[in-house]
Amino acid sequence: MDRDVRDFYPIDPNDVRIYSCGPTVYDMAHIGNMRSFLSMDLLQRVLRTVGGYKVRWVMNITDIDDKTIDGSSIGSARWLPAMGAQTDDVRENLCAYTLYYEAAFKRDIATLGILPTDFHAMPRATEYIPQMMDLIKNIVASGFGYVSDGSVYFNVNAYRKHFTYGRLFTIDVEHFREGVRIDADEYDRESVSDFVLWKGRKEGEPSWDLEIDGVHLEGRPGWHIECSAMSKEILGLPFDIHTGGVDLRFPHHEDELAQCCAGYHVQEQANYWMHNEFLEIEGKKMSKSLGNFFTLRDLMDRNYDPLDVRFAMIGSHYRALFNFTMDGLSASVKARERVQDYIYDLMDAAATSAITENKLSIHSLRSSVFAELADDLHTPKALAALFSFMNEHKAAAYSAQDAEIVIGILKKLNDVFAVWSFGIRPVVDVPTDVATLAEQRWAARSEKNWVESDRLRDAINALGWSMKDRKTDYTLEKL
Repeated sequence: MDRDVRDFYPIDPNDVRIYSCGPTVYDMAHIGNMRSFLSMDLLQRVLRTVGGYKVRWVMNITDIDDKTIDGSSIGSARWLPAMGAQTDDVRENLCAYTLYYEAAFKRDIATLGILPTDFHAMPRATEYIPQMMDLIKNIVASGFGYVSDGSVYFNVNAYRKHFTYGRLFTIDVEHFREGVRIDADEYDRESVSDFVLWKGRKEGEPSWDLEIDGVHLEGRPGWHIECSAMSKEILGLPFDIHTGGVDLRFPHHEDELAQCCAGYHVQEQANYWMHNEFLEIEGKKMSKSLGNFFTLRDLMDRNYDPLDVRFAMIGSHYRALFNFTMDGLSASVKARERVQDYIYDLMDAAATSAITENKLSIHSLRSSVFAELADDLHTPKALAALFSFMNEHKAAAYSAQDAEIVIGILKKLNDVFAVWSFGIRPVVDVPTDVATLAEQRWAARSEKNWVESDRLRDAINALGWSMKDRKTDYTLEKL
C-alpha cells in the first residue's frame, strides 16, 4: 500500500491467505498472462518452502464479463465446434464457452508447473452471484451506491468524503467526472467516474434478478464486484496478500478495495499487495498485429520445453519489466541444463565417492540462496548465488556425504523453481562415430596428449555433440 518492501507478518502463521486475480476465460491465455500467474506461484512456493507457512491460495475464474458474454453470444465468430452446439439459453452458452477456455487455462498452468493441489480454491464468478448481490445491497444501504436506468453504480464522490480513493494507484482526482457513469467492465485510468456494480440486462445477455428496495433489477454483476465478494466469502477480510498484474492496480484493485470498505465496513481488504510488471516481446508490446503474440502452445510448437519457459520467467524479478526474447529463452535453456547436469553429477558422486568428513562450506549455499528468495522473491540474485557456488565447487570433487547435503539443498530449491529432475540420468543414444571419437579422445587425454585431445574434441563438436570430462569418466551431450 505504501509502495515499499515490508517484512511479512501473517495474520495467522498457520493460515496465510492469498487471493490472486485469475484469468478471464474468453480466449487462450498468452505468455504475458502466464508471467503474472507464475509470479503468484513463485510467491506461494517461497512462503511454503522458505517461510515454512501453510498457505491458502485462491485464484478466481472470471467467467462472466463483457468479453466472455461477447464471445459466447449467439452467432459469435469466436464460438468453436469443440464447445458444442449453441442453444437459445444464453446462460448455457456462456457456461459452455467459458468452460472450454477454463479447461485450456488449467492445462496450460499445469504444464508450466503450477500445481492444481496448491490451490485452496479456483472459484468461478457465476458461482458467487448471490454474495455479489448482498454486497451491492450493502453498498447502496450505506449510501455509496445508487440505482440509475436499471443499473447500480458506485458513488465515488460520496465515497471520497469518507475514504481515500487512489490508495493503490495515484489518481488525478481533479479530473473526477461527477455524475458521469461507466458501464464497461474495463476502463482506463483517466476515467475517474462512478463505476457499475450491477449492469442492467441487455438483449442476448445472461441475467439474474437483483432486488433493491422492492425494485427488481434484471441484469448481471460488474467485473469489479466479483473479486470483492469472492475474496470475502472464501478467505474473510482482511486477508494477507492480494496479487495481480500492475495493470490491475487501477481500476480493478482500487475498486475492489473501495467496495470492501463501503459494503463490508473494513479498513483493508488485504494487508499486503503484490503486483508483477508487464512482459514485452523483443522490446515491444505483445500484439497480434505485430506478429509477436505467443501462447504457451505456440512456444511448444517451436519445440521449447514448458519448463524452460517457466525458468525464464521466474528467473527474472517479478517487479522488473520482462523482455521476452528467443535468445533469452535459449540462454535459459542452457542455464537450466547446467544446473540439471550439476545435479546428475552430484548424484553420481553420492553413489560412487568415498564417505568422508564434510570439509566444504556448502551450508553457505543454503543461507545465501534462500535469503535472496526471502528478500522480495529476488530470483535473479538467488540464481547468481547458486551459479557462483557451482563455479567454486565442482560436483566431481564432492565426497558422498557432501554430495548428499547439496542434493538436499537443491531439492528444496526445486520446490520453488520446479524445473529440475532428481531421477536417473537419461541414457543418451550416441551415434557410433561420435562414440568412437570420444573413446579416442579419452585415451589421448589419459596419455596427456593435449593436442590430439583438442583435435578430437573439435571433431566431436563438429558432429553436433559435446564431451564433458568427469573425474573417472565422461558424458556426451547433444549440442
